[in-house]
Amino acid sequence: MYRPVYTITNSILREVGNIDAAKAIIDASPLLPAGERRFQNDALVRSVHHGTHLEGNELNIAEAKRVIEGEQIVGRPRDVQEIINYRNVIDHIGKTKHDLDEELLLTLHRLTAENILKEDMIGTYRGSEVVVRNSKTGEVSFRPPPAVEVPYLVRDFLRWLNEDLKTHPIIKAGIAHYELVKIHPFVDGNGRVARAFTAALLYNQHYDTRRFFSLEEHYDRDAASYYGALQAVYKDDLTPWLKYFCEGLAIEFMRVKQKVMKISRDLKFQHVIGGQVYLNNRQIKIIEYIQEHGFMQNSAFKAVFPDISDDTVLRELKDLVKKGIIKKRGRTKASRYVLA
Repeated sequence: MYRPVYTITNSILREVGNIDAAKAIIDASPLLPAGERRFQNDALVRSVHHGTHLEGNELNIAEAKRVIEGEQIVGRPRDVQEIINYRNVIDHIGKTKHDLDEELLLTLHRLTAENILKEDMIGTYRGSEVVVRNSKTGEVSFRPPPAVEVPYLVRDFLRWLNEDLKTHPIIKAGIAHYELVKIHPFVDGNGRVARAFTAALLYNQHYDTRRFFSLEEHYDRDAASYYGALQAVYKDDLTPWLKYFCEGLAIEFMRVKQKVMKISRDLKFQHVIGGQVYLNNRQIKIIEYIQEHGFMQNSAFKAVFPDISDDTVLRELKDLVKKGIIKKRGRTKASRYVLA
């Protein structure tokens, strides 16, 4: 039976601790629903773009966003289809908790490869030998096991994944990522499937950070380090890969924590009103402006909201004052609005 080999180093232990600490703050943050949707949409675009760009997709992030939003763009048909497919993958794993089994693995590949591979290659294990290449350099990264071994290796690994109850979810996620890339179950799309399966595992264990994070961006920004970490595994010792994986996840969780705290003011809003803060998009924008500049005056209304009237902005400000989130200093048009 499959048994992972690795050592929990001080570095890995520290990063897992950082992840858990950031997760606690993110989960407890009184973020507003409109703000959450914006963060989630941003993470979706980054995940889809970087997750496909890492595999050689040539569309930039603005083009990917337009495709996600249903617009027509000029680009290679395969690139456009990859964006559509990976968006469907992320939607699928985010809808509900999934069993971490072969059915999920094959479904993720089916969604990833739809209208890209031949029908008999979609959602089915590869029947031929392949090599893994760095999409940036073209160099052979490693040679996966023979095709005949794939079903056995996948089932053996998934059996361990589901029966093991002692390993920390972050470590299990890192192991899953590596093993699926190593086994390389499919003809194409293995990287995207491995990362999506890893995300599903994290979501199952409540490490979804409210759907704000994108590990794909971390990998894509330094693809050489990503591929290098995968290649650093020697004699099946996963320690160097787990060190890289935990560092990357910690960086992303800390980034999300900082974004969340920027809006929630380190939970102070919750203390002001005693619970969840409900604001609309204009009110979020006002808070962000005040956080950046220290205050807001009437003279800034047009720069921040060029398409709405001053009276509308004033109504939003009054509502924020009523909720105890900001306060007004002064009584003339030169008065300032600051955080309470």
